[in-house]
Formats: sequence, C-alpha cells, structure tokens
Amino acid sequence: MPELPEVETVRRGLAGVLHGRRLARVHQRRPDLRLPFPDSFAKRLTGRAVTGLRRRGKYLLIDLDDATVWLVHLGMSGRLVLTDPGTMPETHDHVVVDVEGGPRLIYTDVRRFGMMDLLPAAAQNDHRLLRDLGPEPLDPAFTAAILGAALAGRSTPIKAALLDQRTVAGLGNIYVCEALYHAGLSPLRLAGSITGRRLHRLVEAIRAVLDRAIAAGGSSLRDYVQADGELGYFQHAWAVYGRAGGRCPGCTCDVAQTGGIQRIVQSNRSTFYCAARQR
Repeated sequence: MPELPEVETVRRGLAGVLHGRRLARVHQRRPDLRLPFPDSFAKRLTGRAVTGLRRRGKYLLIDLDDATVWLVHLGMSGRLVLTDPGTMPETHDHVVVDVEGGPRLIYTDVRRFGMMDLLPAAAQNDHRLLRDLGPEPLDPAFTAAILGAALAGRSTPIKAALLDQRTVAGLGNIYVCEALYHAGLSPLRLAGSITGRRLHRLVEAIRAVLDRAIAAGGSSLRDYVQADGELGYFQHAWAVYGRAGGRCPGCTCDVAQTGGIQRIVQSNRSTFYCAARQR
C-alpha cells in the first residue's frame, strides 16, 4: 500500500499540473471501488477548478473552487497518472479526468482497494477517515514530546504502535521497519519503554527516512508509480525491509552464524530487523 512518501510524491507531481486548472470532463467508469463513489460524483467534479493539493497521512486531498475537497486513497494498487489527452482508458482505469488546457488524469486500480469521496472543506476534519489521524511526522510540531505522550504506558510493541495511524499519520510497514533500524530500536521493544534519547533518535529517524524516500520518488513494489508514470527508487536504499538473511548497512557480523537480517511476523505483517544493531 502506498505510504506517506508515495502519496506525497504523487501530490507534488500533480500539483504543478492541476493547480489552477479546471476539470473539463470527468468520466466515472464503474459504480464503486472499495466503497461506492459518492452520489453524482462525476457531475460534481466536472467544471470545478483545482485550488490546492494537500496530503493528510496516506490520503490525498484536492481542494476545489466550490469549497469541496476531493479525497483520494490509493489503496493497495491505485495509481493517479497524468497522460496525453488522447490516451484511451483500459480495463482497470476507473476514473478519467480531462484537464482543461492540460493532460488527461487517469485513476487505475486493479484490485479496487482504493476509494474516493467528496466532502465539504469546512467539515473535513470531522470526516470519519481523517478525524482520528495522529500528527504528521514531517510537521515541525511532531516532536519527541508529542510522540512520547502517544506512547506513554503502552504495552504494545513499538512496531504496532507506529503502524497505528492514531499515533502518527502516514507510516506503514516499510517505513516503520526502516525508521526503527536507523533509530537502533528493536521492533519487539514495548512502546512505553521508548523514552529519553531513544525517543529523540526515533523521531529523527522517522523524519530522515521519509525525507530520503520522498527525494527518491517513493518505493515501487508492485503497482505504485509517480504521477508521470515513473517508478520510485527508494526500494534500492532499504536497509532491512525485504532483505531477510542479508547484511544490514555496515554489517560486521558473521551472517552464517547470525542469520543476517531477521524476518518475523507481528500482527500478521512481516517485520524485518537486525537483532545485532536494534535493541
């Protein structure tokens, strides 16, 4: 599933093209994705001008000139790609938008786990998908004190706590594994035990990993691409994720004895970590 860096990369790619432009024609090619489209979805979008593009956690928020917000969640396999105006839709292209004086925007979703909604801008913070989200990890207001308050007294493993979108918004399995590695923290450590220097290291690692991932255009596994159709490249810089049995960066271990990077399952999700460097 696209995580914060992938959604932010898409947002940046779309912003330079869509901002200030009108959605001339909108074609909704099926009644639903993971959830039904809102009533009169295509009609309500047609003719609207884009006044801004934002991100909240893993959600893309497109501001329109009628004080409506077009909310998009890419799900497991969703893509928003800018194409030539004459590009013909294919089987899994579910929403097609012709941008006035610009390209065609196509939403593709093979597995249809994504979703879209239209909501009043004035009530967006009360939307069921947004109201309980935690702080943005790239916001200056996201500090060790804020994260510490969210983790205090929690007996769940830190990996699970960070995947909880109420703790911090936008983190998923890949970037939690990577941040914990760079912070030198075991994914098995209890969340409430992360205090002091460990807490500061974790906040710094989260920010650094996300910044590097955004700079690389995110991580492309199966379906994710940037708004221009290009792949992301951060998967080539992963320290531990998906590298079970391999060496972590700067490894000095005898991997034949240690087994290298470990893979365990936590809450039905694969966790990758270095038992020698993460405590």
